[in-house]
Amino acid sequence: MQKSKDKVGTTPNAPISFPRWREVLQSENPDPTELRTREQDIFAWLKFLKAVHRRASVESVLDYLHTLEEEGKNTDSVRSSLRWFFKAASIQRGEESAGSSAPPIQEQVIKVEQKDKGGPPWEQLLVTVIRRRHLQWRTEQTYRGWAHRFAFWLRERPVEEAGADDIRGFLDHLAVDRKISASTQRQALNALVFLQREALGRDPGDFSGFRPGRLSKRIPAVLSQRECQALFAQLSGTNRLMAQLMYGAGLRLMELLRLRVQDVNFEQGILIVRSGKGGKDRVSVLPESLRTPLLEHRERLRQLFEEDQQAELPGVWLPVPVENKIPTAGLLWAWQWFFPSRQLAIDPRSGLRRRHHLNDASFQNAIRKAARAAGLSQRVTPHTLRHSFATHLLAGGADIRTVQELLGHADVATTMIYTHVLNRPGLSVRSPLDNL
Repeated sequence: MQKSKDKVGTTPNAPISFPRWREVLQSENPDPTELRTREQDIFAWLKFLKAVHRRASVESVLDYLHTLEEEGKNTDSVRSSLRWFFKAASIQRGEESAGSSAPPIQEQVIKVEQKDKGGPPWEQLLVTVIRRRHLQWRTEQTYRGWAHRFAFWLRERPVEEAGADDIRGFLDHLAVDRKISASTQRQALNALVFLQREALGRDPGDFSGFRPGRLSKRIPAVLSQRECQALFAQLSGTNRLMAQLMYGAGLRLMELLRLRVQDVNFEQGILIVRSGKGGKDRVSVLPESLRTPLLEHRERLRQLFEEDQQAELPGVWLPVPVENKIPTAGLLWAWQWFFPSRQLAIDPRSGLRRRHHLNDASFQNAIRKAARAAGLSQRVTPHTLRHSFATHLLAGGADIRTVQELLGHADVATTMIYTHVLNRPGLSVRSPLDNL
């Protein structure tokens, strides 16, 4: 996170003009491969802007990233390229020194959201309701993102006057033109219903009959145990420890990042996952082989914790119920993040400069690079480690109900998908080619 105040994109819609970006990029003499990648990423973004008749801004970047994510594309490279674009544009305008570091696009938006309460009146109402109900920050980002895309799709028509036909038309547009999945379409639907019913106080009406997004049953990507070892061998330090713990306990990425010191119980050999998917708590196994490195890691955290106390930093972020009951809990050792960020961050809602947990994008990037270095043929993400955890447990004879509880699945049918990996063709059926 950036410590200094950035002038880049002080409002989400503030246009950025940088006609000499390619000349500046080439003058920096980056690696040829990196140069080619950044040029392709930026050209693709500018092409998108031209197609939708929009100008370069933080808001248009977010919409572009949403579009790529809906199409199932990895956005790490695009984020890096556009982050460079905004930094270089800012330097060209003389708004920051050449030696300062560029804040990630997400951080700029966080600062914008903290300073304002939304742009149009409908967005201000949406933000007010979301924060009054203490919804997660990512939920706010998602709902605001879909609301903005809906407003853009409406063109000149006011969002406050949109009805059931408009919602149905927008959902059709997502399914037919954008070809998004059914789950993403449901996410958009939930956001628009929340906007209409909770923020604007209007009955969204009967918008049934829209075309559903594509339904697909995908077999999860799973690494073999040998491939897991090869992946871990390409990681080091905290990234290696996080990857091993994510695989060893079957955690989701945000469950891993949001672990507190008190959640890693060495005495009982368990991990406590708090407010997982669906807001549910659960218990998972603490790998015995990680006991020593995790204890050593915790001792390093204590030193960082003491330094933060000496610097009189505000306590870490707390869930609202905890903050209301124990306001000083954020200053206690037990509530500190188990994987804290090295950088201090601006809390998007309170505006306090405090220590947050590690950024998910940096860990995802480390996993991707490690998989490439290990020579793995399939696309590997942190979630692949969770898939591998479940599959390897079932292959080892674990009861499916036990695996369901460890994963935190509400329905055993969700866990059953891993049996498809175990029952793949070739285990019980011999190819006729092998008989020739």
